[in-house]
Amino acid sequence: MAHLVWTKELDTGIGVIDGQHKRIVEYINKLHDARINHDKKSVSDIIEATVDYTLSHFSFEEALMEDAGYEFVRPHKKVHELFVRRVAEFQLRYKAGEDISEELHNLLARWLFNHIRNDDAAYVVAVKSTMKSLTKNKGEGGWISRSFKRFFR
Repeated sequence: MAHLVWTKELDTGIGVIDGQHKRIVEYINKLHDARINHDKKSVSDIIEATVDYTLSHFSFEEALMEDAGYEFVRPHKKVHELFVRRVAEFQLRYKAGEDISEELHNLLARWLFNHIRNDDAAYVVAVKSTMKSLTKNKGEGGWISRSFKRFFR
């Protein structure tokens, strides 16, 4: 599988979320490169960074859905939890010496785009309708600024 390419169809229309999704795509592409170059140290570092960033993204996204009053936030969280467990299993296998980089790369690539197109697309209307009030204050005390500090230290 080659590099993932971001297309307009993946845009949710929520800039902060789209930016985070694009960052995850960059991590997945870095994993691909490290794997192709047989750079085990980079593979390990990229797996850790990808997992860390994705967990922060999930928390940020869930907070956004909760603050917007999205009615299906609990099932969406469950999808995130199941994915986190699955990736944690890959991490354990990798730490035990198994080369899971190709399998993990393929999972991440398929899962992310499917998740954006289906699960994330479902909350967009609810979130966008409340985004104006959530993001009205763009300064240090605004919702986005506070949330970034909380989830992306």
